[in-house]
Amino acid sequence: MLTNALVLGEAHINSGDIIFQLLMFIILLALLKKYAWGPLVGIMKQREDHIANEIEAAEKSRVEANKFLEETRQELKKAREDAQALIENAKKQGERQKDEIIAASRQEAERLKESAKAEINRQKEQAVAELRDQVASLSVLIASKVIEKELSEQDQEKLIQDFIKEAGEGR
Repeated sequence: MLTNALVLGEAHINSGDIIFQLLMFIILLALLKKYAWGPLVGIMKQREDHIANEIEAAEKSRVEANKFLEETRQELKKAREDAQALIENAKKQGERQKDEIIAASRQEAERLKESAKAEINRQKEQAVAELRDQVASLSVLIASKVIEKELSEQDQEKLIQDFIKEAGEGR
């Protein structure tokens, strides 16, 4: 009775059961491959593609951000250089204006000084001319008074005092 079962000690191996279980296992593997493994691999492939796309997008964003950062740095550097140039120009212009103002002030001071000297000389000459006129008038007046009468020393003194008084009032 060895047809379908081998006898090994007390344990019996049934070859029909083995073949049936092997066949069921193969069918189960085929079903798992078709209904579980295929969709699972598809989902994993989609997830892999999605992650790869996200990584690629992130890399592009990083490259663009670095490019933008570099452009911003260049613009900032240029702005600083422009500001420095403006400051330098303003300093130079300020120095020029300061020098011009100082030169104009010196010229004006010199002009005022010369004008004052001229005015002083003019007034001095005018005063001298007036004094000459007064001295001449006094001389003529004294001479006419002396001619009119012979004067004593007291009369002469009184005459001079009167004349000085008259000259003071005439002014």
